[in-house]
Order: sequence, then C-alpha cells, then structure tokens
Amino acid sequence: MTTDMNANDLFSSDAAFDKLYSLRAQQLSSMHWTPLDVALKAATHLAAMPGQRILDIGSGVGKFCIAAAHYFPDSYFYGVEQRKALVDEAVFAQNATNTVNAKFFYANFNELDMDQFDHFYFYNSFSENIVHHKPIDNLIPTSAQIYEEYLAQFYQLLEDKPVGTRLAAYHCPDNYIPPSYKTVHYSPGQTLSLWVKAK
Repeated sequence: MTTDMNANDLFSSDAAFDKLYSLRAQQLSSMHWTPLDVALKAATHLAAMPGQRILDIGSGVGKFCIAAAHYFPDSYFYGVEQRKALVDEAVFAQNATNTVNAKFFYANFNELDMDQFDHFYFYNSFSENIVHHKPIDNLIPTSAQIYEEYLAQFYQLLEDKPVGTRLAAYHCPDNYIPPSYKTVHYSPGQTLSLWVKAK
C-alpha cells in the first residue's frame, strides 16, 4: 500500500488508485473492484441531487464509495461488506485520500436498516456464490442456496423502496431488478445499467 501521491494522481487511473491497496487486493481489482470510469458514471446517476445517501452492497475494498465520494463531495456514500479484511482496506484507503463523505459497515447487507439509504450501487457481489473463477478468498461460506436467498432479499429491498429510488447495477442481470424499475441507460455491452423506480 502507498499514499505518496496527491488526490489528482490517485484518481488519474485505476493502476494509480489501486496502489492504495495490498498486493492481493490489487491482483483482484480487474474482476472484483469497480473501475474509476464506471464509478463516475454510476455516481453521476445516483448523486443527481446533493445530500443523497447511497449504499454500495458488497463494497469490497471501498473503491466505488471512495471514488464516488471524491467526484460528488455533497453526497454520502456507504459501503457494507462482510469481510473484515476488506473493510480494513477500505478504511485505510479512505483515510489515505482524506475522504470524509464515505463510511463502511462490517456486516451483511441484510443486517442494515435500508430506510437510511436513498439509492443503491450493486456490483453483483452475490455471484461469488455460483462463480468460482478468481475468488476473493475461501473464508466465507458460498452456495447456490445462499445466492438465491440473497437475490430474493435484494429484490424485496428494491421493491420496498419508494418511487424515485435510483439503482446503478454493474454486471448484473436484468432479472435481479423488479419490473417497477425502469432503465434510463445501458452502457456499451450492458455492463452498467442505470435504473429508477417508476411505480
């Protein structure tokens, strides 16, 4: 990990930003952490108005939250992550970048009160239960059953939110999202999709 760069340098490229993290986290970046250009596009949708409270479900080392908080200092970005080591990396990177409008929870997403959040970012963190290529680690249980349970809870969470709730989903199949949400943007290849709850 390194902090001998100013903020502009750190946010100039993924390679520069990822140097904030351990070597293992850097090796996982291309598959598990949000690229900076995607974070900017997603945050532009989610933080359309100042003061928004945005939750990243499965925030890993906190890259989305820290980048989004840097781009949109008038909104608040929260990450929930069930691996303590990744939360520790996120807090280190947050401190190294002097990011004050981000916060990380060491918990499972289904343990939080979702009423405290306005909008959501989701980089398909559930898929590790069914896709085992380049896993983060083997320290938490994974299974198809857990995948289905999380997916059902996520679907219900979105369904329970009020009209106007925004979602940015990265590498996330459309069937994760209730039909009450309407797409407002697909990126090329449909890797990033932006949604708003319409009814």
